[in-house]
Amino acid sequence: MTSQKIVHISLDERTVVRRNADVEHERAVAIFDLLEENSFEPKAGFEGPFHLHLAVEENRLVLDIRDTADTTLEKITVPLQPFRGIVRDYFLVCESYYNAIRRASPSQIEAIDMGRRGLHNEGAEMLRERLAERVAIDDNTARRLFTLVCVLHIR
Repeated sequence: MTSQKIVHISLDERTVVRRNADVEHERAVAIFDLLEENSFEPKAGFEGPFHLHLAVEENRLVLDIRDTADTTLEKITVPLQPFRGIVRDYFLVCESYYNAIRRASPSQIEAIDMGRRGLHNEGAEMLRERLAERVAIDDNTARRLFTLVCVLHIR
């Protein structure tokens, strides 16, 4: 049996302007961690492993699920409007977190990080719920994909 996991991931970089070093680091870590360990099982019954291309088109997240020959198996679109508030709040907390790392006490950093993780978990769960009818993913996969959704939001 083949593995029901993502073995390659790419982001549509056409809409991206320059990202700062903190965001680039988050993107790189999310991709590395996702490829190291993930669970990705399309409900349509496709056998993995999979290549996944993420893009934002017309205010929708597009998950282009491909086989290892890079042939599209299925495209899943998810409206981004429900994510706008949480992504905006997550960006604000992340900015505070990055500033705190440079200037604040360890207890202040920890408090901000707890808020950051809480928002991140909320966004990941929302993504998992929105995808549930089309693809099954575990918590860690949802968290890493949510990070990448946030990266795609940066303009």
